Amino acid sequence: MQRIGFVLFEGFHVMTFAAIAVFEVANKTLGEMRYDVRLLSENGGLVRSSIGALVQTEAFPESRLDTVIVGGGAELIAPTPVMLDFIRNAPRIARRVASTCIGAFTLAEAGLLDGRKATTHWLFAKQLQKQFPKIKVEEDRIYVEDDGVWTSAGMTASIDLVLALIENDVGVEVSRAVAKKLVLYHRRAGGQSQFSALLQMEPKSDRIQTALAFARSNLHKRLAVEDLANAANLSSRQFTRAFVAETGQSPAKAIEKLRVEAARLLIEEGRHPIEVIVRETGFANRERMRRAFLRKFGQPPLAMRHNIRAAAGEEPMNSAPN
Repeated sequence: MQRIGFVLFEGFHVMTFAAIAVFEVANKTLGEMRYDVRLLSENGGLVRSSIGALVQTEAFPESRLDTVIVGGGAELIAPTPVMLDFIRNAPRIARRVASTCIGAFTLAEAGLLDGRKATTHWLFAKQLQKQFPKIKVEEDRIYVEDDGVWTSAGMTASIDLVLALIENDVGVEVSRAVAKKLVLYHRRAGGQSQFSALLQMEPKSDRIQTALAFARSNLHKRLAVEDLANAANLSSRQFTRAFVAETGQSPAKAIEKLRVEAARLLIEEGRHPIEVIVRETGFANRERMRRAFLRKFGQPPLAMRHNIRAAAGEEPMNSAPN
């Protein structure tokens, strides 16, 4: 049995319970109590969550744990000396240490992230890097593992983190089964962006939002400016001018971003041949998709698929990535 210790504090975010639930579902999937989850705090007893609900906790233990996970809060906290001492000592009593969301700041203050790669909620990533310059903050990652220390992005990324921990423990098939019971596609790969193309563009008017929604639903088709303008009920000239003003980019560039995002998700899914992905995401040909991936990710589609399979411990492809 693996003892999982979740470190809580006054005002911890209730999203922490989403991560805890993944371990619960893993136990049911495995048909055994593989994970024994303990809620920990400095003094034990009742701890108030971000919405005011009280949760019963145990005091920090001195006995061994398999995993120590520091939860995030609704806002940054100042860890007490006792909490920092416990976190500093965590690598001595636990096989691995992790944080969710802005819990990374607590790991950082305890010195556990010095010289390591880490991530956190995108809203706080630059602050983490500035405040702790010894860390290599990878602000556009869902989760990061560096020599037994795991950090995740914010909110639902904690679910991806725990699915990755479970996959690390008992394999990808169990992790997939757990994700399926949670009504998730599967955990997002650690290198996947925290941002979606639509969120990054942040269109303000309903007409531009409608045009982008239309584009996303029709990526497999040839999409001309006229098509998007019709969806927005504007002339082509009006649409292009409004689109650039609201998103800061041309319609053609935006459509390429949507195509690349859709293609990346299909590659991470791992079940589709590249030619099918090219067709389903509307790239004119394989080479055009390859060039778009190089611009966006610095690597071609097959190299990305190879790296995802290698990270999951699957057999490498016979052909060299290109």
